Amino acid sequence: MNKVSVYIITYNEADKIRSAINSVLWADEIVIADSQSQDDTVAIATELGARVVQIPFRGFGDLRNQAMAACSHDWIFSLDADERCTPEARDEMLACLQDPKADAYYIPRRNFFMGRWMRYSGFYPDYRQPQLFKKGALVFKNDPVHEEFEIVSKRPVAYLRKPIWQFPFKNLEEVVHKANKYSTLGAEKLAQRGREGTLTTALIHGLWSFFHMYFIKRGILDGWPGFVIALGNFEGTFYKYAKLHERQADWAPPPSPPLQR
Repeated sequence: MNKVSVYIITYNEADKIRSAINSVLWADEIVIADSQSQDDTVAIATELGARVVQIPFRGFGDLRNQAMAACSHDWIFSLDADERCTPEARDEMLACLQDPKADAYYIPRRNFFMGRWMRYSGFYPDYRQPQLFKKGALVFKNDPVHEEFEIVSKRPVAYLRKPIWQFPFKNLEEVVHKANKYSTLGAEKLAQRGREGTLTTALIHGLWSFFHMYFIKRGILDGWPGFVIALGNFEGTFYKYAKLHERQADWAPPPSPPLQR
């Protein structure tokens, strides 16, 4: 049987990390790629037997590449702190690793939000990136966010069927927080690519992202959760381009000379 390393990237995930690690205790190694958490993330991970490596955050692409390099075994399972491996996904992964037919596997994700499992909105089966792969078969670009990747293998990728779980937002406050955080990183990514931002393009891209998720991806059938996520997607996309425009415009207040009587 091929041995499996699991890596989990973290920053202040004390409320999530215990459940995430508990779902992968079956792995041969658990590596926590932490970026100087200020809460109890590291203490909890250490208590549960995970190996913690500290990696300065220079974007998610670089973080994932360094996390993979820290893994000891030939096969890697990537799990985020807001994800949980299910018994069915574990069994399917272990079975396929007895005689792997590919070097990289996509794994479906089921998303739970506002008290219900999402069925539409692009949130199921939600194949994001290969999450089970042979070490060296996956390389990420140095993107700040929404990191792109390259498959370094001549073998075609494969798809597993049993889903893991994801809890993308613990509450509505986190929807707003993530929209703000990722729009800042997204603006940086656009700037690196030489894109130009205007408030008009911010509005157009924002409206399109809402329409795409709510209607084309049928988020409307997910009820309130579908609407909230589509609206959050609008906000994140709008502010991504608006923040890009802000960077490029370099607004400054008018001079205010000292006033004396």
